[in-house]
Amino acid sequence: MEPAAGGPRALGRRLWRTNPTLRQLAPLFGVSKSAADRIIDHLGPSLALQPRKRFRKDTVLIVDGTLVPTRDHTVAEQSKNYRNSTNHQVVIDTDTRLVVAVGRPLPGNRNDCKAWELSGAKEAVGRATVIADGGYGGTGLVIPHRRERGQAELPA
Repeated sequence: MEPAAGGPRALGRRLWRTNPTLRQLAPLFGVSKSAADRIIDHLGPSLALQPRKRFRKDTVLIVDGTLVPTRDHTVAEQSKNYRNSTNHQVVIDTDTRLVVAVGRPLPGNRNDCKAWELSGAKEAVGRATVIADGGYGGTGLVIPHRRERGQAELPA
């Protein structure tokens, strides 16, 4: 089998689009499994999107945490779903609905308000307006449709 057109770069781009296993990739491109792994490790960081440094003044973002089940026990902890998970903070732009930041993975037993601070997601968004759910109380984020303690009605 001959190597695919485009060489190692094409291999890396195709991998990131479809995410097949190395055992499936190696024969497709006529390389060994270990060679495919080395190529992906080398090209992976250059294929990743660079984080945005600044946002427009009127940008509104939304953050929420998600639990990702994983077998890597160096990071994962048993979470509320009784699985070993990691907590990932995901930030999207309300206009484009595109992901603009993802925090570093933290143990799944961390609550969202703590994970927001520790994951780096807070630093990634800077001073942009961020909307969050009730799990982010006390972080200074905008939490819509919440009454303050002792308040009978929602504010207009």
